[in-house]
Amino acid sequence: MLSLTLAAMLDDVHAHSGAVYLLAHDEPVLEMAVMAGLPRAFAAPWERIGLGTPLPVAEALRERRLVWVSGEEEMAKRYPRIAVVLPYPFALAAMPVATPDTRYGAVFVTWPGSHQPELSDRARGHLMAACERLAQRLERAAAENRPVGPEPDLLAALPLTAAAGTVGWMEAARMVARLPYGLCALDMHGRISYANPAAAEMLGVPAGTLLGTQLWAAVPWLNDPMYEDQYRAALISQHVTSFVALRPPGDWLSFRLYPSTNGLSLRIARARAVSDMSRTGPRPAEGGRRLVTISHVLSLASALTEAVGVQDVVQLVADEIAPAVGSRALVILGSHGGRLHVLGHRGYPDPSVVERWHGAPLTAPIPGAHVLSTGVPAFFDSRQQLEHLYPIRQATPDGMAAWAYLPLIASGRPVGTCVLAFTEPHAFPADERAVLTSLSGLIAQALERALLYDAKNQLAHGLQAALLPDSLPSLPGIEAAARYLPATQGMEIGGDFYDLVPTGAGAAAVIGDVQGHNVTAAGLMGQIRTAVRAYTTVGQSPSEVMRSTNRLLIDLGAELFASCVYLRLDPERGRVVMARAGHPPPLLRRPDGRVRVLDLAGGPLLGIEGPARYPTTEFALAPGSVLALYTDGLIESPGVDIEDALAELGERFSQGGGESLEALADRLVRDTARDEERLDDVALLLLRARTSD
Repeated sequence: MLSLTLAAMLDDVHAHSGAVYLLAHDEPVLEMAVMAGLPRAFAAPWERIGLGTPLPVAEALRERRLVWVSGEEEMAKRYPRIAVVLPYPFALAAMPVATPDTRYGAVFVTWPGSHQPELSDRARGHLMAACERLAQRLERAAAENRPVGPEPDLLAALPLTAAAGTVGWMEAARMVARLPYGLCALDMHGRISYANPAAAEMLGVPAGTLLGTQLWAAVPWLNDPMYEDQYRAALISQHVTSFVALRPPGDWLSFRLYPSTNGLSLRIARARAVSDMSRTGPRPAEGGRRLVTISHVLSLASALTEAVGVQDVVQLVADEIAPAVGSRALVILGSHGGRLHVLGHRGYPDPSVVERWHGAPLTAPIPGAHVLSTGVPAFFDSRQQLEHLYPIRQATPDGMAAWAYLPLIASGRPVGTCVLAFTEPHAFPADERAVLTSLSGLIAQALERALLYDAKNQLAHGLQAALLPDSLPSLPGIEAAARYLPATQGMEIGGDFYDLVPTGAGAAAVIGDVQGHNVTAAGLMGQIRTAVRAYTTVGQSPSEVMRSTNRLLIDLGAELFASCVYLRLDPERGRVVMARAGHPPPLLRRPDGRVRVLDLAGGPLLGIEGPARYPTTEFALAPGSVLALYTDGLIESPGVDIEDALAELGERFSQGGGESLEALADRLVRDTARDEERLDDVALLLLRARTSD
């Protein structure tokens, strides 16, 4: 089903490669089911893709739309993970495979870099229609309980040997043999299916040895990722590529690759002039699995730059590394106070299997502690091999049969251990061990940054919590609710503050915003809040409280400004007196639901003018009325007019007259709380007047 659909789709829109992904049943992961037009190794880092990953196929399914990437520049801008691994000119379209009720997977197709920058309406229609038909077929298969899984990839591979079937073919072979330059035919995997005598002579390898092997594996001085990259570039972009290589001791050869959808033709000639390449040419490399390993290293390096916290690192290792090596479960361990700490894990149905490591001393005879202490990786092909060295059964998680314990070393010190577990015995050849060890260095650097970020974040939240009220006092005749949201950028700590202070006749309330959202702003905010509370306690009037706070801010010499609204509320008399210093005006909702923006007299921002005066305004506050005091982070956003934002806030404030004050507070900040790019702090204080008990 999948292979035929994909082949027809590629043919309909004249694309040269593509793949179908199916959504896993038990987790939000897309798994590649079939690929066509290119070797699957090209897409090795993306065999399994988390649904939340910033990649075209995941985005297409999440948003149920076609995603179009016109070329390498747009790819680098929108999807840097792909551009780092495949920096070649090609266009890509990704489509969802879904019915209105169910998501099944996604498809991507690619074109050469010469494709037009826009996808035609015809191609767009064909692709979306094909995906809709595939979704319907998958729906029927599910209804009939017919499983649909991975299928063989579609590659137009050339045979390794061929017999001369016609006189014309024989004449063509004789003609090619007489040419003075080398000619080779390569299949989609880079294997040589034909080489003329001149090619064998120039490469210095017998033709029989060349057949069936990859060029960079058969010729030692071409065994370098740089040359293999040219083959990848030709296949993906479908553009002619060329390079020059040094055949020891001093012969330079020119290589030119001519790609098509069923393979490549290679022309080899002697290079006439090469400037200084003998001093800069690459060294031969060892190993024949370079393509996949380099792809994974580049993909992970790009992805780890996006990791912020420890759980981001754990998720990226689970999405990018574990599937590549066949691992089914992983654990990231750290240390604190001489004991192991489980920082995160994936793939273990029973968390208690992992949690028993938590708190184990670093001297414990278990591999996780030993690897973290020594910084030396450990690989165990089977359970027997592990238990031979570590007989304590607590060292062996249930249900696993092989393990790789990788020390995570950053800045010269171990920061943790990455444990990759396998459900079947797994041999770790030398090249795989080398790659995993290299990858552990990247993971360690990301983990070190993540641990530092989490520590700073925890410190910021603790400091913020200490500077703001733990809870609002319960006062007769006054119901109150408050919310605080830090900015999403920086340390998630800010200068917005609020407070509610009991007075003899009722209460005083204050809300303000110190310039900036950093530790300095937070510290100054704490001083202002303490000062306001002190001035209130000694009985100063609202205007005097504002004047005293303004003088204090100037005397502190902090060179930061603050806005503020201060009010004195008397619920028995139903009156409220307010003073304002450059702060957004409060909103008043009457018992009938009508909302009014309070036009308060006011003075300048606190901390600007020493002799500034702050006049007061008095209002009636009937029982059931609600006052909303807020900071500008609640209404300001890029590209939105402030008046429109204030009107929209007033509209939401007027709704739901029967709800509790806590529910009203949640509703007013809901949209702002969901904003992943919140640039400013948000504080909200709601006050409702009621008849005293």
